[in-house]
Amino acid sequence: MSGSHPISTAVGGGRGGVMAARHLARWLALAATPTFAIMAVLTALFGGDPADMMCAAGHGSVLGGMVPMYLLMSAFHSAAWLRLISERRRAVGR
Repeated sequence: MSGSHPISTAVGGGRGGVMAARHLARWLALAATPTFAIMAVLTALFGGDPADMMCAAGHGSVLGGMVPMYLLMSAFHSAAWLRLISERRRAVGR
């Protein structure tokens, strides 16, 4: 059994492949928050289709529908942005 990391095989092997995968994962995490925020705005502006009714938590619920769901997903994925801001502030403070 080789001592390679499972992700290194998928990316191209070795330490460079693992680093590339981590870099890609970080950028994907940063892309999630604005993507969900844009989806929330677009759904609020152009939404209202029957699929939106299926996602409602209850009739007349404030948290029902796709817009609140996209906003919550945006908030849940904001950790990557908070981490980036924190790292930049630490780097400036040195």
